[in-house]
Order: sequence, then structure tokens, then C-alpha cells
Amino acid sequence: MERKKLILFLVFILQSFVSFASFKEEIYYAYISNKMELWQEVIDKINKIPDKSNETILEQLNYCYGFVGWCLGHKKKDIAKKYLQLGNELITKLEQKKYKLSVIYAYKSAFIGYEIGISPYKAPFIGSKSIEYAYQSIKFDSSNYFAYIQLGNAEYYKPAIFGGSKKEAIKYFLKALKFYNSKRNEINKDWNLLHLLATIGKIYLEINDYNNAKLYFDKALKIEPNFHWVKNELYPLLSTKIR
Repeated sequence: MERKKLILFLVFILQSFVSFASFKEEIYYAYISNKMELWQEVIDKINKIPDKSNETILEQLNYCYGFVGWCLGHKKKDIAKKYLQLGNELITKLEQKKYKLSVIYAYKSAFIGYEIGISPYKAPFIGSKSIEYAYQSIKFDSSNYFAYIQLGNAEYYKPAIFGGSKKEAIKYFLKALKFYNSKRNEINKDWNLLHLLATIGKIYLEINDYNNAKLYFDKALKIEPNFHWVKNELYPLLSTKIR
């Protein structure tokens, strides 16, 4: 009987691992090919899994983070609200378990930023809280790349009249990239890395630093030659600037 229980447990663990890897592959494909309806489907599939591990919940939170950002960038606020709420619920679950608090505080920072994106009038009331959570994240782990991304986003989206600066944003994003690279042994299929590289290149493009824009677009395409956003949108835009 004990042997049978052990076998069933090992089968369950193996199935969970396979599903987890499959979700990551599906998200990666959805991201590079700009098929965000597939991304949404993965989030919804994970939502139906009972008794999810903390790791799976955190991965689902990352997917919510990416999807809400995309929705806001494409004026889909109603859909963004739904997954913002789901993301906040996942944050609460993990925070109550004190699971990877540095990462969780960085997500809290990000989702407050999204709340401002949906309702800009809230910026004066909760904007500082987003920054506080990012720094709280760094206090727990000074090398948490994801926290520096949130500080970069804050600088990027803050109006210049209130002190926002794209050049300062790049400094945070480059710091995030440095810490990301220090923690990985090899290039994995990670949408977060591709998005960070593309974002850095895009901001360089916006401040007319075309050499660095090309440098980071090339870095992204070296990792993933079929990266739609860079290959079909950002790189052609850069080409019109350097003729």
C-alpha cells in the first residue's frame, strides 16, 4: 500500500512538472508570435488546477502581469481589470504564505502601476506606494531584477513635469538586465528577458540613440529570431530613422 502511494505521488509530481514546462513553452510561443489570446488561455487553464503549488501560483502571477500590461497597451481596459483582480488575489495568497516576499513586493509595485494605468486619477494617491513596494522588494533582495524593472517603469511612465525621465528609466532597466544575467546559467525561453531587451531598445529608439537601440534589438533577435515585436515592428521603425 505504501509503495502504491509513493508511486502515485511520484506520478503526480511528474505530471505537474510536465504541465508547468508546457505552460512556459505556450506562454513563450504566444509572446514571440504576438498571439495573446493563447496567453490568456494559459492563464485560464492554470486557474482551473486545484491545489496549485506556490511555484505554479507565482508563475500564473507572472503571466497575469504580462497579460495586463499588454491589455493596457492595446486599450483593452475591461479585460485588464479582470486579470488585474486575479493577479491581486494571487499576490494575497502568496503574501499570506510569506512566499518569496521580495518577488511578491515587486509584483505589488507592478500591479499598483497597472491600477494607475486603468484609473490615472489614482496616481497622486497610490503612486508613491508603488515605489515603496519596489524599494521594499530590494530591501529583501538587492539583486531582484524584477524590482528594478518596476522602478524603471515608474520613471518611464511618470510625466516629465513630475520628474519622469526615460534616461533614468534606462538605468534601472540596464541594472535589471545585469541582475537577470547574473542569475542565469544559460539562455532559456523566457519572455521576461525578451521583453526587457526590447523595452531597453525601444526607449533608446525614443531618445534617438539609434546605435544602442540596434544593439538591444539585435540581442533580442539573437536569442529569438522570430520575435515578432522586434522583427516586424521595432526594427522596421528603427530602419526608417537611420536611412
